[in-house]
Amino acid sequence: MSRTAPRRLRPGDTVAVIAPAGPVTPEQLAEGVAVLESWELDVRVGEHVLDRHPDLPYLAGRDADRAADFRDAWCDPRVAAVFCARGGYGSHRMVDLLDWPALAEAGPKLLVGSSDTTALHTAVGQTLDLVTLFAPMISTRAFDAEARRHLHATLFHPEEVTTLIGPATTSTGHERAEGVLVGGNLSLLAAEVGTLDALPPPDGSILLLEDVDEQPYRIDGMLTHLLRAGWFTGVGGIALGSWQGCGELAEVKAVAQDLLASLGVPVLWELGFGHCPNALTVPLGATAVLDPDDATLTLKDPALS
Repeated sequence: MSRTAPRRLRPGDTVAVIAPAGPVTPEQLAEGVAVLESWELDVRVGEHVLDRHPDLPYLAGRDADRAADFRDAWCDPRVAAVFCARGGYGSHRMVDLLDWPALAEAGPKLLVGSSDTTALHTAVGQTLDLVTLFAPMISTRAFDAEARRHLHATLFHPEEVTTLIGPATTSTGHERAEGVLVGGNLSLLAAEVGTLDALPPPDGSILLLEDVDEQPYRIDGMLTHLLRAGWFTGVGGIALGSWQGCGELAEVKAVAQDLLASLGVPVLWELGFGHCPNALTVPLGATAVLDPDDATLTLKDPALS
């Protein structure tokens, strides 16, 4: 069953920008905020977005401060959506510091981000039962013109972007699959196996996977880890996104095919989400139909209400 879909955005809405993982430069932040403001949104930037951890340079400030920015944004009744500025590493370090009862009491909000934000997508989806948007990060090079266009349409006119297909999407299998969209970044999903949030996908779900800068043998190891943990047991279909910096695409495909073919489920290849140019926005927690004959992923309902 689909999760609750937060409402679509409207011009004049207030949105928040936070940095739950890696550090953000002032220039990157300013560029992303400028895009949101060009969409007639009132942007509030978290207090600690430009922080740096005193000892760990790969983190945008201390765990407690990054969690505080997320909590303050989500619990602010004026804020309709929370945008993550960039990924990197660090979101799952602060997930357990969040006040989940307070977040639930604040009511439905929209979470927007990808990559390392997978940890937050998983926690928000499972704890708050909300649809979230696996979308290009606003303060990164991946936030190009086409990525902006698709995200804007999803946020403001979601009925216009219910069918997803990438420029090079192919498929294997012929049986259609219908189910709730789950998943995200492969390395984050594998890292969270064994944690409280790491519930296997529900039966019949459609699993989305992508990654960046991981060599094929590492992808093999993470997929094998998930398979051995029984994580694919209920999956009814798989949609694979981009694999930038992961070596030759043919080798990545060979690894995935070797490990996933035995599942007997339809697979879409190169759907066009994740760390790639012109990245699509995909609503996790929404119900979709994976059609291998058309190589499409079609939402049963618009991503947002």
